[in-house]
Amino acid sequence: MSEAGEFVDHTLQMESTWEKAAEASERLGGSLKVYGASVGAVRGTVRDALKRYKNLDHDDVTALSSELWAEPIFERRLAAVVLLQSKVSVLLNTDLTRIEGFMRQAGTRELVDPLAKDVVRPLMAQLAGLAKERAERVLERWADDPDPELRYAAALATSTDTP
Repeated sequence: MSEAGEFVDHTLQMESTWEKAAEASERLGGSLKVYGASVGAVRGTVRDALKRYKNLDHDDVTALSSELWAEPIFERRLAAVVLLQSKVSVLLNTDLTRIEGFMRQAGTRELVDPLAKDVVRPLMAQLAGLAKERAERVLERWADDPDPELRYAAALATSTDTP
């Protein structure tokens, strides 16, 4: 694991409580393991990681998000989402492939919702030209996918309602 990934994982484990773990496990229905860190702790951990590792470029951000996502642990995956939210300005249309994989593996709409609304939607808004056309084709494919979570994500990402 990268130094940044170890920092995030270790900090999330230190921020955990068994009470929050029990509540989150019940809420998520056992689809993912949980540490028991609060959403605020996850956001703070990512904020601290971005301060500590200031020079993360596109490749670093996408690699770290994949590294965090690799383990089926809710807080790690939420940290990956928060990282992508925080660094959406560096994302490219080609990153939709990675995000699609995340959505297929999410296991809960608590991860799909912010990926669609707070990552894909602003990513689409910043694209132009051929990159935007290609991204729109990806979202059209999602809308017709057999996976109900991907269809749901496509609808959220293309909705004109405020988040």
